Amino acid sequence: MNYYSLNKKAPDTDFKNAVIKGLAPDRGLYFPKSITALTKSFFETIDNKTYPEIAFEAIKQFVSPEIPEPILKKIIEDTLSFNFPIVKLNEQISTLELFHGPTMAFKDVGARFMARCLAYFNQDNSNDVTVLVATSGDTGGAVANGFLGVKGVKVVILYPSGKVSDIQEKQLTTLGQNITALEVDGVFDDCQDMVKKAFLDDTITSKMQLTSANSINVARWLPQLFYFMFAYKQLHGQHDNIVFSIPSGNFGNICAGMVAQQLGLPIKHFIASNNANNVVTKFLQTEHYNPKPSVQTISNAMDVGNPSNFIRIQEIYKNDFKKLSANLSSFSYTDDQTRAALLEIYEHYNYVADPHGAVGYLGCKDYLKTNENVHCVFLETAHPTKFLDVVEDVIKTKVPLPPQIEAVMDKKKVALQISDYDGLKAFLLDSI
Repeated sequence: MNYYSLNKKAPDTDFKNAVIKGLAPDRGLYFPKSITALTKSFFETIDNKTYPEIAFEAIKQFVSPEIPEPILKKIIEDTLSFNFPIVKLNEQISTLELFHGPTMAFKDVGARFMARCLAYFNQDNSNDVTVLVATSGDTGGAVANGFLGVKGVKVVILYPSGKVSDIQEKQLTTLGQNITALEVDGVFDDCQDMVKKAFLDDTITSKMQLTSANSINVARWLPQLFYFMFAYKQLHGQHDNIVFSIPSGNFGNICAGMVAQQLGLPIKHFIASNNANNVVTKFLQTEHYNPKPSVQTISNAMDVGNPSNFIRIQEIYKNDFKKLSANLSSFSYTDDQTRAALLEIYEHYNYVADPHGAVGYLGCKDYLKTNENVHCVFLETAHPTKFLDVVEDVIKTKVPLPPQIEAVMDKKKVALQISDYDGLKAFLLDSI
């Protein structure tokens, strides 16, 4: 598969180079040259297929021929070492739990898949690759865990000081080995801007090989399409009109769902459920895309004021607003509304959601007001114990800690403080 830059000012490249480089030389995101739909019979018989079989058929066109099929099958088997259950709340709303991996966040799949792809590409390379990544919450822990101990790969994670939960911070600052955490005096957008700037800094890239593990990287972004196929497998034969409500920050997850739809997955509609960082909600109301500084909320992984992947979504629809808006709705919610939803879900359905899932649930409710004959699935993207202070304060109940969280609670945080791009640059050059 060849990939092209969405800035259209760089040469096309293959999957291997797109993964290793992360961003194109013109600073554009890579996008596949073509998307070939799977056969109708594939979806008609999806009940008979295992998750690894589904994932292999869905992803192989995007990674071939750079990764041989036997290697790809092993990568997928290693990546999908946990479950993705659907939990039904009522006749019209279910949730897809994406938090059963090692760091209890949906990003475990993309991080594990990318780590294994990069390890394969780097197996005969004597030079280290440095994975440089910005996180607004769960990406950092998932990437740290996915790449921990991978030969020839160093990981540098930038996160905004005081704007991730205590457990999220523990997950990305306590592993050691080949993982380094940089605590940034700023917001997520500052972290993301620093990462993008480093990729274009010749004084850095001439001395070291950088790649990114944010959803800007095709190997982190594309595997997220698996979730939507796994949900469809579980709901197949029960519901005809399936709508997904995705808590949306950098828009990689929802964009991957749209790729699954391009592959032929019968998804009726998408909902981008936003917190106060509602750039896309405003865009669908006004047709004007106006990125703005992010604001802090209790659903911090969605605190993104300039979502990188929205340009990929626009590319899928060839910048046709009418076609995009026909397939995508968006709503935004305050922290108070999110807290109320957490309590409602707990009291009505005896289900403990996290703040991001609660925003997704609200998106379902709003969409169902004018669309009755659908089944709406919201993504529960992180385990509620990653946001203990918020969740327990709302539902007034103690939430047991799962083993993955308990394992990091007593570990010592190790992070280097930086305040600007010069600090990042100095660290990277000193690490060579």
